[in-house]
Amino acid sequence: MYEGIVQDLIDELGRLPGVGPKSAQRIAFHLLEADPADVRRLAETLVKLKDLVRFCTICGNVAEEDTCRICRDPRRDASLICVVEESKDVVAIERTKEFRGRYHVLGGAISPMNGVGPEQLRIRELMTRLADGTVAEVILATNPNLEGEATATYLTRFLGTMGLRVSRLASGLPVGGDLEYADEVTLGRAFEGRRVVHG
Repeated sequence: MYEGIVQDLIDELGRLPGVGPKSAQRIAFHLLEADPADVRRLAETLVKLKDLVRFCTICGNVAEEDTCRICRDPRRDASLICVVEESKDVVAIERTKEFRGRYHVLGGAISPMNGVGPEQLRIRELMTRLADGTVAEVILATNPNLEGEATATYLTRFLGTMGLRVSRLASGLPVGGDLEYADEVTLGRAFEGRRVVHG
């Protein structure tokens, strides 16, 4: 235990996701030794983040205006919506340069253990977006874990009644992976999603 503000900083840093007690202590001491201008710039950036960043009124992605740059882009295909759990998933998909449609950020995944049900997610907003008939296909890009699967299954049931094409991102073995280390679900998915390479 350290005195006063140092311990307060370590405690606050330790509340961040993925930052354990040792990492929090390392970051705190790094900040103590850093140039005061660098620390001030970090503090100002954090304050600006809370003041300026909001969530897009259309898709729920992070934005500095009412709508994000993707929703404002007229070149994006409005007939395709890719449903993701978090804004960081949008960034991951955008890096591939394979998807030219629009997104819908749910704000999480169904997780009864954590008290997150469908009503806590942005599912109602998704249904509103689909009501005008512009969208022809919804791509479910939730994480390939229990919560992501539960969310995708729930959405599939909902969307199946709307006459839309509903697809799910393929999942399977990572490049460079070994079969012996793959779990049963991943290996099963790899078999389901296999493609013909000849004849």
